[in-house]
Parts: sequence; structure tokens; C-alpha cells
Amino acid sequence: MYGLIGKMTAQPGKRSALTEILVKGIVGMPGCVSYVVADDPTDADVIWITEVWESKEAHAASLQLPSVRDAITKGRPLIAGMERVAETAPVGGSGITPEK
Repeated sequence: MYGLIGKMTAQPGKRSALTEILVKGIVGMPGCVSYVVADDPTDADVIWITEVWESKEAHAASLQLPSVRDAITKGRPLIAGMERVAETAPVGGSGITPEK
């Protein structure tokens, strides 16, 4: 499995609009085990995104999906900054079946 933890900073006052775009854009992504969009409780402009994928290739393929490309296009003007905090190798957890 393949995981990512990302930090996105919205333009001031645009976090809710950006999170709405992100959540709607993730529907039906093949190979996606978990995709969590969360507001930072201490910074009104920061969003945390935690992803778990069946593979790194599944994640890369998702970036070509029309729904994801549309979300990127709509969200880009609302984004002040993006940071990939970490790549991870998920081994288990709620909803995650470890590979054997």
C-alpha cells in the first residue's frame, strides 16, 4: 500500500469552499482505500489530507480521472500553498486490510 499526508493552505477565508471541492472530487477513485480531508483546528486556512492507496500507481492514475482533474482546476485559485508532509507505507488500521 501507499500513503500520503499533505498540508494545504487555502487563500484567506476560502477553506470551506476548498474542502467542499476536495471532498466532491474524490468520489469513485479506483484503488483508494481511504481519503480524509480535515480542517486544522488551530489555523483557519489549513487543510490536512491523509490518503491510503492500494499502490503508488493507483494514486498516480487517480490524477488522470476527470473528477479529480476538475477538482484540481476548480480548487487551484483557492490554494495559497501545498506541502507533501510525508509518504507512508500503511500496514493496517480501521478499514485497511494488510497485504499478505
